Amino acid sequence: MSPGFQSVLLNWEIPPLTTLALLLAALVYLRGWLLIGRTRPEQFPEWRLVCFLGGLSALFVAVASPFDTLDGRLLSAHMVQHFLFMSVAPPLLLLSAPQVPLLRGLPRIVIRGVLGPLFRLHWLKKVGRFLTSMKPAWLAMNIAYIGWHVPGAYELALRSENWHNVEHACFFFTSILFWWPILRPWPTRNRNLSWMLIPYILTSDLINTGLSAFLCFAGRPVYPSYVMQTNPLGISALNDQVAAGAFMWVFGSTVFLVPAFWITMRLLAPNRGRKRVRVNLPLAPTKGV
Repeated sequence: MSPGFQSVLLNWEIPPLTTLALLLAALVYLRGWLLIGRTRPEQFPEWRLVCFLGGLSALFVAVASPFDTLDGRLLSAHMVQHFLFMSVAPPLLLLSAPQVPLLRGLPRIVIRGVLGPLFRLHWLKKVGRFLTSMKPAWLAMNIAYIGWHVPGAYELALRSENWHNVEHACFFFTSILFWWPILRPWPTRNRNLSWMLIPYILTSDLINTGLSAFLCFAGRPVYPSYVMQTNPLGISALNDQVAAGAFMWVFGSTVFLVPAFWITMRLLAPNRGRKRVRVNLPLAPTKGV
């Protein structure tokens, strides 16, 4: 391993506030998970805890690893970072069904004094249901995805740390909205699968494919910042861009196609929606009686 590449791998910058927030979230979820395990262990097995901690770990890698420190010098590193924010952390966190464990893990004074009044706001519930329905969630995620990859917006995020944080927040929170109708974390209502989820996922994959193909076949660097910066791996800005597009194409499409295939198989299952009904038929009268 070359000294230059080794220095890249060791280039970690751990943000204290974000790291503290992730650790607190992990502790709160763990406390709530342990409390729920005393009464309903079947609803929150160990794999849910692993999913939550895995989602937080993905966020930590995205903000503290070389993917973050090199995002202004390597487009491919920046695309891996975006992948963690959009396609790894959100589905893992939702698979953990975080609402109930986080609420159980918080002190009661926080629930009663802060969150309780918020939960009683009917308009807030309506906004939440609207944002997590398919049309708004699809639009929010894909608009954020395309919009922040427009060269002007992308260069703005590279120049300003504050706008860079806004970009990452947009990716993460709109992806939470996008994955919500697919995973429907308990105790969300209406958990039945719908055929509309298939075009919901596949059209998003088409957008990802289009952007990835554009980066691969543009024939010129799309973002000027990577031409002016010194590349730590010694590859050209154009080859770095092709690698970034190829990563987005392969791994991004995989994340979309796997749940689409699983949902299709579930919807085509022959026993889907059937319930065993016990029918008590009356006895036929006996002739001659």
